[in-house]
Amino acid sequence: MPLPLVFHDDYSPPLPPGHRFPMEKFRLLRDHLVDSGVTTDAALLRPTLCHHDVLALAHDPAYVARYCSGDMSPAELRRLGLPWSPALAQRTVRAVGGSLLTAELALRHGLACHLAGGTHHAHRDHASGFCIFNDLAVVALYLLESGQVGRVLIFDCDVHQGDGTARILDGVADAVTVSLHCEKNFPARKARSDWDIPLAPGLGDADYLKVVNDTLNYLLPLYQPDLVLYDAGVDVHRDDALGLLDLSDAGLTARDSAVIEHCLGRDIPLAGLIGGGYDKDRNRLARRHAQLHLSAARAWQQYGLD
Repeated sequence: MPLPLVFHDDYSPPLPPGHRFPMEKFRLLRDHLVDSGVTTDAALLRPTLCHHDVLALAHDPAYVARYCSGDMSPAELRRLGLPWSPALAQRTVRAVGGSLLTAELALRHGLACHLAGGTHHAHRDHASGFCIFNDLAVVALYLLESGQVGRVLIFDCDVHQGDGTARILDGVADAVTVSLHCEKNFPARKARSDWDIPLAPGLGDADYLKVVNDTLNYLLPLYQPDLVLYDAGVDVHRDDALGLLDLSDAGLTARDSAVIEHCLGRDIPLAGLIGGGYDKDRNRLARRHAQLHLSAARAWQQYGLD
């Protein structure tokens, strides 16, 4: 079978013209992967909506109900940065279901990737930074509670700290949160992950990759997780609108390949999520995100996964 890839047509609902969040990138990413021959539209796996009781493992049930019904105050929507709509609400719940499906496929096959996910700024009872529900935390708690894993490690390489993930999973010993992020970037008030690795602005390919390799060489043998949730944010790229690091296209590809190799080389399943990425050229942004899936497809063949 081909590399399991998860996507749904709900993922790119319309936003007001000129909105800075690149909602169309999910659809364009699908188109690019199909055009590149990595997959076909028919082969993509479509997730169901995530049940509200599963969302409530990581979120206040009152907040879940309030968001899904559209009962959000103007202040809450400003903090989120996205306007409410029924289509966006459905997309949000569907995408968490997509990350959960991706994780379960990774446990079954060794590797799987989502064409969305990584909403790490969402907190237990409020939205923040374009993130409504925290799929990383939901998936970790669901897999632990259901007994599908004994320990999960979240390896977050988005340029912004995974503050919501850190706070939701604070005190959950078997959900290990690791955040490699630019030290001078959103959020201004950082949370406390199990492992925070702040990076200096302008850090380039070689130094960044050394941190990635050193971190995984230390943490994977230390924790021996049953699954790694990998947030492969591309806002570390030198041309990203919201990032302050200096990775090239080649650096992104090397990072994704290295993370996958570190996990599969130790027989640790990996679920890849795309994380953040911001560029006015949406097609260029989609190609940037696709490096995760291209790297995963190469590893799928190399390791003979099925």
